[in-house]
Amino acid sequence: MIHYVESTTSSNDDARNPRYGEGDVVWAEYQTAGRGQRGHVWKSAAGCNLTFSLVLRPTFLAAREQFAISEIVPLALVDMMASYGIDARIKWTNDVYVGDRKIVGMLIEHDLSGGMLSRTIAGIGINVNQREFDPLLPNPTSMLLETGREFDRREVLDRFCDRVMPLYGELRRGGGAEIRRRYVEKMYRLGERHTYAWPDGTRFEGIIRGIGENGELLIEHADGTVKGYLFKEIEFVIKK
Repeated sequence: MIHYVESTTSSNDDARNPRYGEGDVVWAEYQTAGRGQRGHVWKSAAGCNLTFSLVLRPTFLAAREQFAISEIVPLALVDMMASYGIDARIKWTNDVYVGDRKIVGMLIEHDLSGGMLSRTIAGIGINVNQREFDPLLPNPTSMLLETGREFDRREVLDRFCDRVMPLYGELRRGGGAEIRRRYVEKMYRLGERHTYAWPDGTRFEGIIRGIGENGELLIEHADGTVKGYLFKEIEFVIKK
């Protein structure tokens, strides 16, 4: 069920309320303290975009398997974008890009119980009808900018929900290997040589070859070796 709120601090915080069950969505028109990855603040023009949180109860997944949620949610978003004629890709770990521009941001938070996942909240921001962005943002785009037309935001949200829950059901039934194959197939920069950076700022060229068992990014270096990188161990270098 979709629950609409006019204003809140963070839809992810609201979604922690136990009254929300599996598959529920908290859609916030305006967030005063929306969060993104790496501690970033999520900013969205009121009335233009979608900022919401999806509640899941993946008690069938061990903590070490949590990356599976970071596969199904962006896959559902990419499939939703394709239904509108937008060719989107998944930028590891779970942002969604069109070309070199970000159209969806995401923050997935997990609660654990005895080594298993107990509750997951996927906070998602989709740039839908925004025409202009803060110039400090490095590379944003929107569904409107990519297609030249405006969208009904509730319809966009419904299309996402119609895709993510079947994928979640597939994961529950043991379909993780096929889901991972489709995730890799839709990865941004897959098989292409590009520049990346280590945390100290040192840059190098490499080719994305997929993801490892625990969701680490696999990059082939110039000498032919393939190394796996965890979150925050590597940065994409993207031209503005």
